[in-house]
Amino acid sequence: MSKAIEMDTTKVKQFSARIMEDYGNTLRGAMLYIGDQVGLFKALAHCEWVTLEELAQQTSLNARYLREWLGSMVTGNYVTYDQETKRYRMPPEFVPVLADEDSPYFAGGIIQLSVPFVSMAPRVIEAFRNGGGCPEEAFPLETWEGMERMTMPWYKHFLVQHWIPSLDGVEEKLRAGGSVIDFGCGSGLAAITMALAYPEARVYGSDFHLPSIERARANAEAAGVGDRVQFEVSDSDALVGKKFDFVTTFVVIHDATDPQQMMKDLRASTADNGTYLMVELNLSEDLHENMNLFGRVMYPQSTLYCMTCSLSHGGAGLGAFMGENRARQMAEVAGFSHFRKVPSEWPPMPALFELKP
Repeated sequence: MSKAIEMDTTKVKQFSARIMEDYGNTLRGAMLYIGDQVGLFKALAHCEWVTLEELAQQTSLNARYLREWLGSMVTGNYVTYDQETKRYRMPPEFVPVLADEDSPYFAGGIIQLSVPFVSMAPRVIEAFRNGGGCPEEAFPLETWEGMERMTMPWYKHFLVQHWIPSLDGVEEKLRAGGSVIDFGCGSGLAAITMALAYPEARVYGSDFHLPSIERARANAEAAGVGDRVQFEVSDSDALVGKKFDFVTTFVVIHDATDPQQMMKDLRASTADNGTYLMVELNLSEDLHENMNLFGRVMYPQSTLYCMTCSLSHGGAGLGAFMGENRARQMAEVAGFSHFRKVPSEWPPMPALFELKP
């Protein structure tokens, strides 16, 4: 007979409470999504105390639903509540994160992505049982809007202010009219940002996802650079034979079906004296090095999106935890002779790798 395992009842109760807390956090994610989508965080951004009735009048939203939503925000410590006056208030420190889309701390994209990602769980269960995965076209279209909003602070506040100036000789080439391509450009924000900052540069963007390219073209027109940025639907093999002074990918490689071949194609498209900036996630291949906030966030996201998209095409399925060592090895195989991790303390999630032929 096997020996009975002794259990600490106190720990059982504590873990039971944690499950309840995690369940509440998951459902609160839906409440955050609603608050973001219907403009409630922006309505509370003035940081003044308001009653339920005042907020309902201000937003034209149903008071009964607002009361329950506010309850979830108060108990989740997103909104404070004065029981004497029955008024609600969002702390001013929360505004840059929840309501200000021009803030480097804005998290609306992360909030928006939670719902489409979680909605894919039944499809991912099929992959657990049968292999394969969920292709990009299986995801709701708003997934790409959420990704645009999630990475938007990078491009608004760091790309041309900090990241490009930290690279060897890149800014000078762009100011002098050099060529740049953002591969896997999504909705085009990085390419548009570079076109605005370096008006002499020749800027291109490519992505295999047609809805994203259509969104990129619309974004470029709205930004006034529709005539200076060219976007096209293509995969990396379409770049072969073309040369660019500056090549960029932003969290693209780890999602790829064949990341090694993609890097070879990008190497072939990097001019002999050019630079390839590979922005990936500041994570490790080793589980013990990911025992932190980013690990807790990205293992679920990698399962629900990054890894499963690649595996759906019979790909490598690297997932979000590609890590610096793997990136360095792939760069060497692709034919890059120079690989440097660029120091960058903020934001903490992306890792910047400078590659040269």
